[in-house]
Amino acid sequence: MPAAISLRKVEETAPALVSLYKSAGVCLDKHGLGGQRAAVYLVLDYSGSMRDYYKDGSVQALADRVLGLSAHLDDDGSVPAVLFSTDIDAVDSIALDNHAGRIGQIVSRLGHMGKTSYHLAMDAVIDHYLDSGAQDPALVVFQTDGGPISRPAAERYLCKAAKLPLFWQFIGFGDPASKQFDFLRKLDELPVPARRVVDNAGFFHAGSDPRSVPDDVLYDQLLGEFPGWLAAARAQGIVRTA
Repeated sequence: MPAAISLRKVEETAPALVSLYKSAGVCLDKHGLGGQRAAVYLVLDYSGSMRDYYKDGSVQALADRVLGLSAHLDDDGSVPAVLFSTDIDAVDSIALDNHAGRIGQIVSRLGHMGKTSYHLAMDAVIDHYLDSGAQDPALVVFQTDGGPISRPAAERYLCKAAKLPLFWQFIGFGDPASKQFDFLRKLDELPVPARRVVDNAGFFHAGSDPRSVPDDVLYDQLLGEFPGWLAAARAQGIVRTA
C-alpha cells in the first residue's frame, strides 16, 4: 500500500517538508510499517520551563517532523495538536498547507505558561480520538521537558488508555542527566499485564538541543516500539485486523 499522501502532493503543498517526508518513509519501511494507516497526534508541553524551546524553534521543528511522518500514515494532511500546562491551553491543528510558523501562531493567542498536567492532555487526546470516529489506531507524540504535577493521575490514565488503540510515544526535551525524566522511564516500564493490558508507551530523550537530533534518528526513536504495540494490540483485539 502506498503512503497516505503522495510525494507529489507534499511537493505541491509543503515543499519544505519533502526531505522529512522521505526520511520518514525510509524509517517506516525499516520498521515494517510501509502502508500502515494511523491517526497521528502531537502533544506539546506549554509549561513555563519550555519557554526557550518555543523561542528557538525546537517545538516548531518537532511539529514539522511529526507532520512529515503523518503524511505517510494519515491522508487528511493535518495533525491535531494539544498544548497543555496546568490545564489545556489549546487544541488546534498543524497542516501541510499551513505548517510554516504555525506553532508561533498558536502560542501567540495563549496566556500564562503554567505547570505540567499530563493526565489532562491525555484526556484531551482520548476525547478527540473517540469523537473523531477513527477506525485506525493512533500514534501520539507526547513532548515534555519534565515530570507531571500528579504522577498517580498520569499512571492511571496511561493504564486505562491501554484498552484503547492509542500508542503514547513520549519525547523529553532537556538535560539528559535530569531526574525529571525518571517518571517517564517508569511509565515506559509499567508491568504488563499487572498494570496494563499491553505496553502502550515508549520514551526517548532528545537532549537539550532537540533540533540537533538527525531526522532519521528521531524517526527511528518515534517508531521503535510502535510495531510491537500494534502486534500486541491486535492480538488483544484492541486494534482491528485488516
